[in-house]
Amino acid sequence: MNLPRVALVSYSTRPRGGMVHTLSLADALVARHDPVRVVALDRRPSIGFFRAVSAPTMLIPGPAPLPTLEERVFASVDALEAGLHDVAEDVDVLHAQDCISARAAARVRDAGAPVVVVRTVHHVDDFTTAALIDCQQQAISEPDRLIVVSDDWRRRLAREYGVAATVIHNGVDSARFGPIDPTTRTQLREAAGVADRFVFLAVGGIEPRKGTACLFRALAQVRDHGRRPALVIVGGHSFQDYTDYRDKALAQLDEFGLALGSDVIQVGTVSDETLHHWYRSADALAFPSLKEGWGLAVLEALSAELPTVTSDIPVLREYLTDGVTAVLTRADDPTDLARGMRSLMDDPPLRSRLASDGLALAHRFTWAQAAAEHERLYRSLRG
Repeated sequence: MNLPRVALVSYSTRPRGGMVHTLSLADALVARHDPVRVVALDRRPSIGFFRAVSAPTMLIPGPAPLPTLEERVFASVDALEAGLHDVAEDVDVLHAQDCISARAAARVRDAGAPVVVVRTVHHVDDFTTAALIDCQQQAISEPDRLIVVSDDWRRRLAREYGVAATVIHNGVDSARFGPIDPTTRTQLREAAGVADRFVFLAVGGIEPRKGTACLFRALAQVRDHGRRPALVIVGGHSFQDYTDYRDKALAQLDEFGLALGSDVIQVGTVSDETLHHWYRSADALAFPSLKEGWGLAVLEALSAELPTVTSDIPVLREYLTDGVTAVLTRADDPTDLARGMRSLMDDPPLRSRLASDGLALAHRFTWAQAAAEHERLYRSLRG
């Protein structure tokens, strides 16, 4: 049986978890000789994909900047739909990676294109307007098949939306997060002004879902116990506008006795290579997230042998064991998070065990396995 021709479709080319998933899955499918391409909505001016991918790609021009989230979402759906009509002539499956691409793909199918729409639900956004909530509901109910990356989200979609989904876990390419030259580590830390300090790394920028405000409070409590760690924050691109949250969180640093630029260092969006270097240059990952589809940054950190303190939310408890592969702390509890951070600072043997056992855990999740499971699902669509 010929393999279905698949287009992986995304609303963005930027380095967020969903796009890392898309490009990594595409590479793994290409390695299996599966007919796959990546289609994404590009920004104006064009920025392209944040890293190279082995699959053929197509960029669809995005809309001009718009002031409100609602306007941006619906304009992006329209723009992506316009480009997908041509794509649908040459593929059998439109595999959407987000709410926007799912709505666009469903419209193309409903207009008569002979395609099957698959959607991976990484997580469900906390939209607040009626129009966006309805849009998100349709983006979950309209696809022909749903995939989730964790059992927690399979249960949540069944409970909250009444839909069934197939679980296919994320993978990680452990080879991409291997050891780096000590000179690279030294230079990176010196450039950030944290050469001789214990460095916690935060991945994903400053936003509510990542629990950044809680992390700032926890960092202050750690300092109150006589320690002086630094927090390096990488990433930050988001479709939603978290300016108010970010400004409020940063404004509180002085109140907490923390200095922006020395205690809290914002690195911003970095290249794939620089992210790898930070995973290997920090002393621990601090990931107090409140909502995740899977927590891809955690898996990347484990692959880099970086001890991790994170939230005990259900999705992370699926694969992490407290004190064995990570330190788990109560979600949105700065005091408990500070306890976990101190435990990593004060216990080198614990850090060593977490690094070793975390790496062994990461090796269990591969993109090759994820690609094989996706291929089986794609084949089943022809039955």
